[in-house]
Amino acid sequence: MTSPGSRSPKSDLEKQYTSSTSSSKVDRKAKKEIAIPQPSSSVLLISPQNQILLLHRIRTSSSFPSAHVFPGGNLDLYHESPIPPPSSPSRHVDSEVYRLGAIRECFEESGILLALPSPQDPSQKSTKEAHLHIDHKEISRARKEIHSRNIKFSTWLAQQGGIPDIESLHPFTRWITPSNLPKRFTTQMYIYFLPLSSSSSSSSSPSTSTEGVNQSVTTNQGVEPETEKETHTTPAHDGGIEHTAAEFAHCSTWLEKARKGEIILFPPQFYLMELLSKFLPPAGAESNSSFSTEELSLQRTQVLQFLQGDGGDASGIFWGDKVMSPLSLGIKKRNGDGKVILGLDGQGPELEGRGRKGDAKRVVLVRFGKEGPREVEVRERREVLEEERGVGEGGAKL
Repeated sequence: MTSPGSRSPKSDLEKQYTSSTSSSKVDRKAKKEIAIPQPSSSVLLISPQNQILLLHRIRTSSSFPSAHVFPGGNLDLYHESPIPPPSSPSRHVDSEVYRLGAIRECFEESGILLALPSPQDPSQKSTKEAHLHIDHKEISRARKEIHSRNIKFSTWLAQQGGIPDIESLHPFTRWITPSNLPKRFTTQMYIYFLPLSSSSSSSSSPSTSTEGVNQSVTTNQGVEPETEKETHTTPAHDGGIEHTAAEFAHCSTWLEKARKGEIILFPPQFYLMELLSKFLPPAGAESNSSFSTEELSLQRTQVLQFLQGDGGDASGIFWGDKVMSPLSLGIKKRNGDGKVILGLDGQGPELEGRGRKGDAKRVVLVRFGKEGPREVEVRERREVLEEERGVGEGGAKL
């Protein structure tokens, strides 16, 4: 048993995080080349009840094993091209290729298709207020065919008379894996609001308001008929290929499960849901409350307004442009806590000197165990600094 005030031996994951760097192309501590981050996309998919979708990864997954994650994955040259090369600055910037990858991965992993009827297809309605309606059997068949690369996602979607709803994806940070991890990704995160359902409310209001929100970040969040709800918003796992469960729940519910040790959330997922939990539902509201359409719409509007800010770190960098490459600032010594303190303001070695930054106001505290990250917290950097001040040599480098 570990004695009070001492720490368990470092797990491999903790060693990798604490030995990473953001200031060179070669990891001098590990004396090895830094792995090239692979381009990927992920979607924070918000349901008509303003819940968020998480998938439970299989235990043998090469990325985030046994963890709960957002739908997403690597870009695929078979489906999306051209993918920017490692030397290109556009490899780390939101673009159409990342959005297409996000929509394809969401469909493959959850069966939820983020697509609209094509105005060029006479068999489909041209209104942007309704999602594309496709039979469940065809969706099930297509998920397997697309995943197996038997047909391109874009080709199949066009055959169904649809177009990907890329305009309704809202950029919400980019994450670059720390330098010393063996597998690295440059992941563009997006928020997508599924249209509010008529069953969400007893209200007769047919639409939502985005008054006061810049039109460049308004969302396709109109009310859809109840008859189409199941086709578009009911997730289904992929049969155990990459995950074993797909479920919507409030951000606060997922966070509480992680705090109790019931699920594993890696720092990016915990951090982003912690931010959204202030709005979906707002602080102080019961997570199982029934909200009217107007209340749900207001929550979404508040999220969109939040995205237009810099998070309070005075950087002037909006959330859609922030890039995070978690870097260890030290071990929390106060009260014998022993958690790793991860700074979020670093941009990663690939973007050194390019003016890209993350969140300078907050840090993530985490205990890395053999099974993954546990006891994750999001704290204000200044608060942690004050707690650690005067604890002696070896404290956090804040």
